[in-house]
Amino acid sequence: MTAEFILNELKSIASPEKAKILSGFFKTRQGEYGAGDLFLGVVVPHIRNIAKANRKTPPTEIRTLLQSNFHEARLCALAIITEQFKKAKETERKEIFNFYLANIERINNWDLTDLTCPTIIGLYLLDKDDRSILYKMSESKNLWEQRISIVSTLAFIRNNDLNDTFALSKKLLFHKHHLIHKAVGWMLREAGKRNKELLVAFLDKYAAKMPRTALRYAIEKFPQQERLYYLHKDISRHVSAIK
Repeated sequence: MTAEFILNELKSIASPEKAKILSGFFKTRQGEYGAGDLFLGVVVPHIRNIAKANRKTPPTEIRTLLQSNFHEARLCALAIITEQFKKAKETERKEIFNFYLANIERINNWDLTDLTCPTIIGLYLLDKDDRSILYKMSESKNLWEQRISIVSTLAFIRNNDLNDTFALSKKLLFHKHHLIHKAVGWMLREAGKRNKELLVAFLDKYAAKMPRTALRYAIEKFPQQERLYYLHKDISRHVSAIK
C-alpha cells in the first residue's frame, strides 16, 4: 500500500468536530508542546484498524507517511511498524528499531511515543545487555526522546526487570516539563505493582522533593494513608501518625 492510499483512507473518515477537540487536547496552540500539529479528526481505534489492514506497507511509504503534517497519518505509520514488529524475526526487528530511531524527530507527541516505544524500543532491548540508547535519549534536549527513554521501560517492567526504570526515573526526576513528570510517575507506579518495596525505598529517598505530579502518579494505587504520608511536604512529621 502507498502513503497516499492510507492518507486518503484516513481523510475519508475524518471529522472536523473531532479535529477541533483533538487540537485542543494535544495542545497545538503557539507556545504549547504540540504547536502547529494538524488533525484530521480520526480516533485511535479507527487508526489501528487501518494500520492492521495495511501492515505490509513498505518502509519507503511509511517514511513518507511520517512526513505528513497530519497527526493521525504519523500515528498510523507508527502503528503499522508496531504491527510489523510484533510478527517480525529478530533481524527484521532490528531494522524496524533502527528505522524508528532514524525517524524519531517525527514521533513528536505523547500518544505517538506511548503507543509505540514500549514495543519497538522496549521489547527490542528486553534481551539486550546494552541499553545505553535509553540513557542517551534521557539526556537529549528533545522532550519526546526523553519521554521515549522512560516509557520504553514498560516492556521491562512487564517482565519484572525494574532496574532501568528506577535508574531513568532518577535521571529524569527533576525535569521541568509536566509530561516527563507524568511519564516518570506512571512508570514508577507500574514498577511498584511488581515490587512495592523497591518503589517505597525510592519514594522514601525522593518523595519530599520530587515534582508533585510524578509523586501523585507513582502513589496512585497506594492506600489512602500511605498516599497522604508521601504527599506531605515533610515526611518526617507524619512518621508517628502512620505507625
